[in-house]
Amino acid sequence: MTASTTRRTTAARSRLAAVGSIAVAGALILTGCGDQTNDSGSESSGSKSAAPLADKLPQAIRDKGVIKVGSDIAYAPVEFKDSSGKTVGIDPDLADAMGKQLGVTFQFENGTFDSLITGLRSKRYDVAMSAMTDTKDRQEGIDSDTGKKVGEGVDFVDYFTAGVSIYTQKGKNTDIKTWSDLCGKKIVVQRGTVSEDLAKAEAKKCTGGKTITIEAFDNDQQAQTRLRAGGADAGSSDFPVAAYAVKTSGGGNDFQLVGEQVEAAPYGIAVAKNNTQLRDALKAALDAVIANGEYEKVIKKWGVEDGAVQEAAINGGK
Repeated sequence: MTASTTRRTTAARSRLAAVGSIAVAGALILTGCGDQTNDSGSESSGSKSAAPLADKLPQAIRDKGVIKVGSDIAYAPVEFKDSSGKTVGIDPDLADAMGKQLGVTFQFENGTFDSLITGLRSKRYDVAMSAMTDTKDRQEGIDSDTGKKVGEGVDFVDYFTAGVSIYTQKGKNTDIKTWSDLCGKKIVVQRGTVSEDLAKAEAKKCTGGKTITIEAFDNDQQAQTRLRAGGADAGSSDFPVAAYAVKTSGGGNDFQLVGEQVEAAPYGIAVAKNNTQLRDALKAALDAVIANGEYEKVIKKWGVEDGAVQEAAINGGK
């Protein structure tokens, strides 16, 4: 999401081959998508006695046995609620695998995407894991709209790569192929995301008295609803999310992907700057699940192999 306080995004290479797998995995659990009702969340647990990396965690977290995760749980297939109300998706599955290495439960707590960094800063969460793009602005606490420092910034443990896509109502607005085609049009996005940043940047380039009308929502499901009802010309979100919506909404009859992905960048787990021990423990756990094959299982399950990484990185975003 966004380059200002929080951002999402999925690889710039073509991933259309992966979309079918996303749809198969997601169609069984679509009913609960977009549930933004409070926390409860997914729990990923591991036996402390069997956890090989437990001693890498801060003692306070080891004592609690829980890592509190701030997440916008309405972003299928990355994280969302299934029909039973359980938090599922790429992030919860990876957290579950990491929890087994660390001997703790990752407890997902729901929040709006643009509030997650603030929640991390106030210690409401230990980490934020929500398809958040690792950017220099976020690392340094810079508001990308104003260029001003608004906080101490965060560190990221990078675990995936993603890019941004545009989608429209199926069979409509066929003249939209690139971001420049949006001049004179209306786009719906999730607030605080890279999609919103890109739309704002493109609007400044429009000529001939045209601009891009941008309507931003608290979550991506609301933006999709608006577009589905004909309230906008296009929508934008990370590729896995856009692809999932295209394949599952209305049985695949509501939306279509247009143009190429842009802005490929890493997703990262955000950690407070002063919590380097937790950051390094998360990196060790992620490297372990990559090495033991659990990472590959999760990525294949959700059909997003093209976004896979070979090793965890700290602050790899540019």
